[in-house]
Parts: sequence; structure tokens; C-alpha cells
Amino acid sequence: MRRCAVSIPSNISEGSKRGTHKDFTQFLRIAAGSSAELETQLLIAKEEYPQVHYAKALGLLDEVQRMLTKLTASIRN
Repeated sequence: MRRCAVSIPSNISEGSKRGTHKDFTQFLRIAAGSSAELETQLLIAKEEYPQVHYAKALGLLDEVQRMLTKLTASIRN
């Protein structure tokens, strides 16, 4: 989970320094993939450890995913 969480901003940062919109968009897609992996892992953990509250983590991840979607769309336009 930590690796996925760190991968999201790392890919955004790396992509922003690449210099082209095409490269940046590709790295945003990779970041979105990492966010999907993290979501899957959180959902699995929620099933395995129901006593832990995951709502805040899932809510924050949803916000990050929406921001990634909007940022990717704004770069394409």
C-alpha cells in the first residue's frame, strides 16, 4: 500500500519534468494506475480487517483520483 501511495505523487512529479504534454499525460496515467492498485488493496484490507475504518482513506483516494482525471483532461485540451 505504501509503495502505491508513494508512486502516485512520484509519477506526477516525474511526468511534469519530462517537458512534453504527451509524456506528462503518460505519467498521469501511470499515477492513476497506482491509485487503482491502492484502491484495490484498501478494499481487500477492508474485507480482511473490518474492524479498521477505511472511509477516510477511501474518501481521500477518491479525491486524488478525481483530481488526476481533471488534470489529465486539462492537459489534453
